[in-house]
Amino acid sequence: MAAAVRLLPTVTFALLSAFPAAVSSRRDVLELGHADFDYLAAEHETMLVKFYAPWCGHCKKLAPEFEKAATRLKGTVQLAKVDCTAHSETCARFGVSGYPTLKIFRYGRDSAPYEGPRTAEGIYHYMKKQTGPDSVHLKTEEDLKTFVNNYDASIVGVFSGPDSSLLAEYLKAAGLLREQFRFAHTTDLKLGEEHGVTSETVLLFRPPRLDNMFEDSVVAFTDYLTISSLRRFVRDHIYGLCPHMTLENRDRLRVRDLLTAYYDLDYHHNIRGSNYWRNRVMKVVSKYARRGLTFSVANKKDFLSELEDDFGLGTSDGGELPFITIRSKLGHKYTMREEFTRDGRSLERFLDDYFAGRLKSYVKSEPVPERNSAAVKVVVAESFDDIVNDSDKDVLIQFYSPSCPHCKKLEPVYRELADTLYSDPNIVIAKMNAVDNDVPPGYDVQGYPTIYFAPVGKKDEPIRYEGGREVQDFLKFLKREASHSLAFSGSKDEL
Repeated sequence: MAAAVRLLPTVTFALLSAFPAAVSSRRDVLELGHADFDYLAAEHETMLVKFYAPWCGHCKKLAPEFEKAATRLKGTVQLAKVDCTAHSETCARFGVSGYPTLKIFRYGRDSAPYEGPRTAEGIYHYMKKQTGPDSVHLKTEEDLKTFVNNYDASIVGVFSGPDSSLLAEYLKAAGLLREQFRFAHTTDLKLGEEHGVTSETVLLFRPPRLDNMFEDSVVAFTDYLTISSLRRFVRDHIYGLCPHMTLENRDRLRVRDLLTAYYDLDYHHNIRGSNYWRNRVMKVVSKYARRGLTFSVANKKDFLSELEDDFGLGTSDGGELPFITIRSKLGHKYTMREEFTRDGRSLERFLDDYFAGRLKSYVKSEPVPERNSAAVKVVVAESFDDIVNDSDKDVLIQFYSPSCPHCKKLEPVYRELADTLYSDPNIVIAKMNAVDNDVPPGYDVQGYPTIYFAPVGKKDEPIRYEGGREVQDFLKFLKREASHSLAFSGSKDEL
């Protein structure tokens, strides 16, 4: 051990002695604490810091992804972490109030919150875009070719000179949008001649891997250049007719009704094979592009658990052929049951049925109970309309998870409430397992238990219950919101 220590350079040994917390115990993630945070953070142009607590479940889930990203970003962006249970003063100094909190630092200064994905791939791509200038200055045709020959789309501003007022506006936009997109610019109009540029403009280059015969690979900006108009241009054209959906961009794509073809897509190792199926999808969807439905392709393996949980599809569904789903922005889900045919006819039939309203949406549901005579009525997705949307009854429904400790604590109180109102024919106290059943649109369930009241005459406007968790709290709420006077079971009088 002594010999090993003597091999270390004197300066390195001194730093390790002065700042013991900075020694990385987990590969390429730097551990920071009170004594070394300011010193070591200031040494890095860009650093992503994770403020965490060892007991935090979300932190434990993030840890391996964070470490993988640190290894990929090594030499480009330093990733670091601070244990807030051991270094609470440092965490308080940066306003950390929950775990994990991720912040971007530039030369030791808190620059911005990290608002990207929490996967290794997502962290890598997000932080890569945080390095270097907001917009890369391209000086030669070779620079331009190198920049646009990228896995992701590229946005290139073409300007007449460094003093252009439009260039200044473009750089402002690049600074605001760099976390999502790649920007570059040139002050030589000649670099745009190959793409028909004769005056100042912005060109959007779609990724070369997604080149196809159904749309242009380069799109020119034609509006007056402002930050908002450029943002709108990028938003409307960045993905093209049929983008590659990933775990990182899925939320941005799903703001609209979206059809997705899932198959063994791999643009890193098999571009030709990935585009074989994509081109067949695009040949069909190009006929339906202006009818309010957007389209994408995705790697089946990346979304397998989601497909199993949300669409009831297993690993054998589709085989080597793509299988097709539609997810509306309101949460309705449809699956193409016919086998995908290479001529696209089956996909055309599926789309015709969708636009004609002939498809039945897929609903994940437990079986409807054969007996449902308990005071608390069991609701499943398939019986939701019959019970909760019964036009003649007020319904209080609890959405729960079988493993939720708060739900288990509430259970005897909720049962007592149901027993108390059991003889009232106009009200139903119900519960639904929101893990194994789809939650209908209009009910926002992000945690458990979540409770809503669906009153008579306003079934499309359920009221979220935010009150206390005792029987009297519920009764007070129901007395105020119910469409009728409550009737109690047993000897209790009607309110």
